[in-house]
Parts: sequence; C-alpha cells; structure tokens
Amino acid sequence: MQNIRNIAIIAHVDHGKTTLVDKILHTCSLFRDNQETGELILDNNDLERERGITIVSKNVSVNYKGTKINIIDTPGHADFGGEVERVLKMADGVLLLVDAFEGPMPQTRFVTQKALALGLKPIVVINKVDKENCRPDEVHEKVFELFFNLEATEEQLDFPTIYGSSKQGWMSTDYTQKTEDILPLLDAVIEHIPAPPVSEGTLQMQITSLDFSKFVGRIAIGRIARGTVTENQPVTLMKKDGKLVRSRIKELYTFEGLGRIRVESVKAGDICAVVGIDGFDIGDTIADFENPEALPVMHIDEPTMNMLFTINNSPFFGKEGKFVTSRHLIERLEKEMEKNLALKVEPTASNDSYLVFGRGILHLSVLIETMRREGYELQVGQPQVIIKEIDGVKCEPIETLIVDVPAETAGKVIELATMRKGELLIMEPKGDLQHLEFEIPSRGIIGLRNSVLTATAGEAIMAHRFKSYEPWKGEISQRSAGVLVSMDKGSSTAYRIDKLQDRGIFFVDPGEEVYEGMIIGEHSRDSDLTVNITEGKQLTNFRTTSKDDATRIAPATKFSLEEAMEYIQSDEYVEVTPQSMRLRKIILKENERQVAAKKKG
Repeated sequence: MQNIRNIAIIAHVDHGKTTLVDKILHTCSLFRDNQETGELILDNNDLERERGITIVSKNVSVNYKGTKINIIDTPGHADFGGEVERVLKMADGVLLLVDAFEGPMPQTRFVTQKALALGLKPIVVINKVDKENCRPDEVHEKVFELFFNLEATEEQLDFPTIYGSSKQGWMSTDYTQKTEDILPLLDAVIEHIPAPPVSEGTLQMQITSLDFSKFVGRIAIGRIARGTVTENQPVTLMKKDGKLVRSRIKELYTFEGLGRIRVESVKAGDICAVVGIDGFDIGDTIADFENPEALPVMHIDEPTMNMLFTINNSPFFGKEGKFVTSRHLIERLEKEMEKNLALKVEPTASNDSYLVFGRGILHLSVLIETMRREGYELQVGQPQVIIKEIDGVKCEPIETLIVDVPAETAGKVIELATMRKGELLIMEPKGDLQHLEFEIPSRGIIGLRNSVLTATAGEAIMAHRFKSYEPWKGEISQRSAGVLVSMDKGSSTAYRIDKLQDRGIFFVDPGEEVYEGMIIGEHSRDSDLTVNITEGKQLTNFRTTSKDDATRIAPATKFSLEEAMEYIQSDEYVEVTPQSMRLRKIILKENERQVAAKKKG
C-alpha cells in the first residue's frame, strides 16, 4: 500500500502560492539539473501568466521519503470560488499560505472557510518573512483569530506553523533560523496531514474536475473515496438527477509530476483520471456496476451577477473574428458550463442574446477574454447584480470591501465608498497604511476600483468578498459624465480631435476607424454629445503668412476589459473582437436614440 497525502494550497492573490509549488517540484527532483523550466510552472495559460493569478486549479504530485504527495493548486480569487469548492473535495489537508506583512486577506478567508467546514487539517505557512517591515508574530495571531471566527474545531486550531520565503527557497519552524531548503515544510505535511481514510466496500469516486483530449474526448478526474478501480472495469455512472448509466473504464491514469501515467488499477485515497465514460458532469459519482451507491451532491454557491452576451451586430461585424454567429456563441457558452460550475446561461426573448450569470466581474471578464483569444466576436451589456426576494423583502448581494491605503488619501476612499452606500466598519493603522473595512452593495463595487485608484494615485490595495443577501440599500448614483458619440463612419482625424479637446477626453487616436453610434470619448458635462471626428481640414489654394499651428493632442484613454465593463451604462455595449475592443451605444442612430429616450421618459 502506497503512502499518500492529498493537500490543497490556499492563498490570496500574489502571496506566493505558485512560486512555492515551483520550489516543491524542484526540491523533489522532478526536473533534470540542466532542464529549463522557467518560473510559475503551473500558471500555464497565457491569461494566468499575464495577470499573475491562478484561474484554473491544477493537480501535480511529488514523491518524498516514499510518500506520494498530491498537490492541488487552487485559485486565490473569490470570483473563482466555484473552482475552489469542488477541488477541496479531493484534499485531506490544506496549506494556508499567508504574506508575513499583509496577513490573511478576504479571498483567503473565503476559501479557508470552505476548507475548515469540510474538516480538512490546516498547516499555516507564513511566507515572505524576508520582506521589510514584515510581522510574522502578529500575522500568526491574525490567522488564529480568523480560524476561531470561522468556527474551527479544537484540532484545527492547534495548527502547525512554518515560516520562510518561497522565492529564496527556504522554510523553517522558526523564522529567525534560516534553513537551506524547504524540507521542513514537506516533513510537516507528512507528519500532520492525515493519510486518506480507506473504507472497505464497493467503488465510489466523485468527479470533481474534467479535462479534454482531442484523441480520447472528455476525461473525468476525481478522488477514489472507496474501493479500487481497474482498467476495463464495468461501472455505473450515477448522475446528479438520479439517472443511472452503465459504462466501462477504458484507460486509467494517476498524476505523477506535472503529467499523468497510465496504470492498471488505483486504490482508495488516490486522485486519478478516467477515460471512456461518456455523458458525465462534475459532481456525478462513478460507482460499482452491481450495487451502485452515490456520494453526496456538491453544493456550489449561487452566482451574484449577470451580463447580456449577444452577437456582434456593429458595422464592423465579421472583420476580425472567426466565430460570429449566435450558434457559435451558445455552443461556446454551453462548453464553458460543463467545467465552470459557478456559471449559468439563460436564453432571452431574442435568439441572438443570452444572459450569463457569474460570481463577479473578474469571473465573467476572464471568460470573455478567453473567447476573444479563441477568435470569437461578441458584445456584452452592463453587469447587473442579481436581486432576490427573501420573505417578501427585496434583497441584493452585499460584500465586505477591504482597502489598504496611505493615511493622507484615506478620507477620499471613505467618501467614494459611502457615496456608493458603503458603511465603514473598521479603520485602523497597518504598518504605514490605513486599513479600512466596509460593507457595501455589489452594485457599488462596479466601477469603484478606477475611482479609488485615481483618488489615491494608484496606491490603494483593494479586495472584496461576498458576504450575504441583505435588504436593498436604495439608489446608487451612476457615472456622472456623459459620453462623446461619433455621428459618422470613417477615420478619425487629428484636426477634428484637436478642435474638440475642450469638450472632453477621447478614447480613440487619430487615424482609427469609427462608426456612427460608437463611443469615442467622455463628455465634460453630464449629457451625451454627438460629434463629427472624421472631417478633415478644408484646404484652399490661398497662401497666408501665418502658419498652421501644430496640433497638440492628449493621448487617448484606453480601457482594459474590466474597466470597459464597469464604465458602460444600461444603454451601451462593449464590442469585443480578437483584435479590438470598442464601446458603443445599443441604438446607433441619434434620432432613434432620442425617440427611445422620449418613450422611456
């Protein structure tokens, strides 16, 4: 019987989780000495590398002192909570990685709560103790308080703590004693994390993740809760709705290092990948052929936000994308729903539009960005929070917002948050920063990050997590400025942009193609203004002694995808194509917009 330990790694964004996994892989001699591996080995898709965050959980395994350690790298952002909730089912213990200066952050709290509720054994790793003004002892106290507040058991409160620096590649039980390697951490895993329980009986395995191969199709991944599974074994797939499907396992793989190896059988406690079963969903149980018994169905938190996804119908439709029809759009969204459990899609009255429900702006923007890179063209509407009626009272999602900000700009942040119905709960010093905690409606957070970063000259650190549904807080003021809208199709000219600069700031550079109804800038007043920026200078054959003044144009403001999603209002769309991103009015013609506004008014 092979010794096995299954651990998940939890950490807030940027606390060093993926770097630590790199060091574990190197320590356990997974690579040849001369092999080029680069950094952040597990962040293997472009989006994860660019943003520096983990989006999709990964499985790797290492062998240490005759024990196989399965490591599950979990996303650190609450928007990907659906991903976290299902992969924690595969673990027996967790490594909670905390920055020695910042301490436990809201996203950490979210995932830790899920892990403690599942009864997993924690090991706390206080990372980055080499940083200036770090405070490992205070952070240790904060982690204890967090566990206590999350109703951890006596056993969970008696957690071992390891200190160190993933970047420098050392871990120790005492942060004043620097060691040469991270072996104290691996020793602690073997000593404190329990081996998976082995219960006798017929086969039970819950599918917690899936993969896809163009050679063999969909692959089910999960941990065997009971019994043994072998190649060619007939099994029963137990669907969540109670349906039973007879099937047979064709191939069986376990995780070794960064890859998978084919095996003949896998015993209870290990994590494996199964090929040959059709029609499964995440949460289904693979059980014995004769006497199937289902495992409890996974519960995933509800989405809190929705957005309208529709086909691109702008005048530039089909110029840059490969997949542009509604059939392409719905097929891609259905494919995403198979593996993204926190996502839901509903049809609308129009055949070309779908309502997509998700956990937050980041969750939805990662989906849009991925689709754009795959060659899709689409348009998305303004993000809307999901309103529920609880006991006859209209309720909305409320979030806990935490902002760490230099003391001199704390007043501006409090003003911005309270204008959006935020309620200040805690204000205390944290090193040379002020630590602010608010309770704020999810509606208020949409578009807040930009204002806060502008007000604090980019120095604020913001994080938020969903708290609960509470009674509606009233109206929140929307974007205060109107927009500049193009009245014509053509190329923007430096001459017209220069002449219109006193009317507002522009989002387009000279020479960019624009169309009627496209948003090209922000108006300096609160009303929308339709302008012509495609007209060139009238040239005559008269010569004058005065030379033309050189045009001096301020650089165009460019939005990231999240910023654009937060900027638009209910009568606007973001048009997303593989090469560009534009803002536009839903109704392109000005006279039609005026008629619609009168009807609405």
